[in-house]
Amino acid sequence: MMSLNRSCFLGNPAIAGSSSPFSHSQKRRSASLKVVALVPKARTGDRNGSVVMESTLQEVKDESSVVELKSTVHGGVQDVYGEDTATEDQFVTPWSVSVASGYTLIRDPHHNKGLAFTEKERDAHYLRGLLPPVVISQELQVKKMINCIRQYLVPLQKYIAMMDLQGRNEKLFYKLLIEHVEELLPVVYTPTVGEACQKYGSIFTHPHGLFISLKDKGKILEVLRNWPEKNIQVIVVTDGERILGLGDLGCHGMGIPVGKLALYTALGGVRPSACLPVTIDVGTNNQKLLDDEFYIGLRQKRATGQEYAELLQEFMTAVKQNYGEKILVQFEDFANHNAFDLLAKYGTTHLVFNDDIQGTASVVLGGLVAALKLVGGSLADHRFLFLGAGEAGTGIAELIALEVSKQTNIPVEETRKNIWLVDSKGLIVSSRKESLQHFKKPWAHEHEPVKELVDAVNAIKPTVLIGTSGAGRTFTKEVVESMASLNERPIILALSNPTSQSECTAEEAYTWTQGRAIYCSGSPFPPVEYEGKVYTPGQANNAYIFPGFGLGLIMSGTIRVHDDMLLAACKCTKDMKLKDFFERINY
Repeated sequence: MMSLNRSCFLGNPAIAGSSSPFSHSQKRRSASLKVVALVPKARTGDRNGSVVMESTLQEVKDESSVVELKSTVHGGVQDVYGEDTATEDQFVTPWSVSVASGYTLIRDPHHNKGLAFTEKERDAHYLRGLLPPVVISQELQVKKMINCIRQYLVPLQKYIAMMDLQGRNEKLFYKLLIEHVEELLPVVYTPTVGEACQKYGSIFTHPHGLFISLKDKGKILEVLRNWPEKNIQVIVVTDGERILGLGDLGCHGMGIPVGKLALYTALGGVRPSACLPVTIDVGTNNQKLLDDEFYIGLRQKRATGQEYAELLQEFMTAVKQNYGEKILVQFEDFANHNAFDLLAKYGTTHLVFNDDIQGTASVVLGGLVAALKLVGGSLADHRFLFLGAGEAGTGIAELIALEVSKQTNIPVEETRKNIWLVDSKGLIVSSRKESLQHFKKPWAHEHEPVKELVDAVNAIKPTVLIGTSGAGRTFTKEVVESMASLNERPIILALSNPTSQSECTAEEAYTWTQGRAIYCSGSPFPPVEYEGKVYTPGQANNAYIFPGFGLGLIMSGTIRVHDDMLLAACKCTKDMKLKDFFERINY
């Protein structure tokens, strides 16, 4: 047998025909096993580097051995919840391509444990001298890291520190995030991720996901195969055209898929190795980015029409070909004109989910059902007015109409008539129908034209005002006071992200309604004290929905998403997570 780099057999019993670095007890433990050896073309002079396995398996004839080459730690579909034990003793090494040891191991974010490597692991993996002698538990590492994070006063600095940790010690990153999720959620997700995307080129150090651009047309399947993990279960993909309420950020939108998938793991329990963040770069119409020397994307105007459609078609086809029928593709922050078309086109052929349309709708509907405990009545008793008629606004409106239809057995075409939308041109009414985009047409009701939001409030007399406009401070004092004059407990949802784009702040809502508002925002606001009472605003965060919803899709083995699934998800959210969604008011 050819001479092999000894890092090949870390954690394995003795290999027939080679000298073993392992103890006699390990040899004795494998006495009844059949050993199968990997015979690689080893790169000479590369003791601590990865040993590339380029040849086939060779069965070593040894009457005392039997080892089945069935790794339980390779992740993916077969092992959603399995602990990653790549650095613990294994009868057979759990790799398919390469094995890292020594210096390479502590530079591998997926398996690095920092000072948490035990004495036994340091001996087994040639880490002696490469780490300080002390062994520190992961629990103590978490305590140290959260103290370090808290030293930063600027949220973007905290984000950079968290991304740096994810890039060097994935285990510690997720343990830290899970144990301090309420504190760190606004750091890795909205609102801080919005600023991170705006400045992504300046803070970019190394990639956390897969970048697919127009240059890759005709080769997307090959690009997908460049990703080292093969058992992918969920992809979050964006083209960066409508990042939160910040507009076209092009390739810098990668921060969104990375942040979403961090929550798939932290909140949904999906293995990091099963998650793939993807940005599809078709250019940007943001001239500021095109002129930015640090911009990391294509320096061209956005591709549209057939060129865009063909690239997306190739991507979706390659995804299914490479990962199978059950791969979940979550669309994120596509512009309205593409988001609805993509969902309609691929919803019948792929397992797809648009968080902006469907996820937002589920979490908001769950919150509205919870709010009924305070205001009474049923959904059918309330009248809804939206500022914003894009993906989120129409998605929420449609799910409300579906739920009311289900509760009352009234056709959804009728239940829509109690829901009104205002866009940039004013109230959506039937006289505008010919000029409306297709997704707005179901909301064009009979009414005289109304231009201003405050006039729409006074004319429609809604009990619920919902903001999805992406335009900050559009719920003016006059608008909020009108809601308060019409309702004893006005429900005001200022859902646009990040915080700077929220239609109104929590303080404004409580102050302008004399503390009577039932308020919720998309990004977190701090508690508000008003006339001796402390009000803690709710947050309609999609993180309450998409990690669990996605996990359910994966575990169930379904191949399509249906509206009934979204309705079930919002009810679970209301019952389990949001039972006090709007009731966190300390009198």
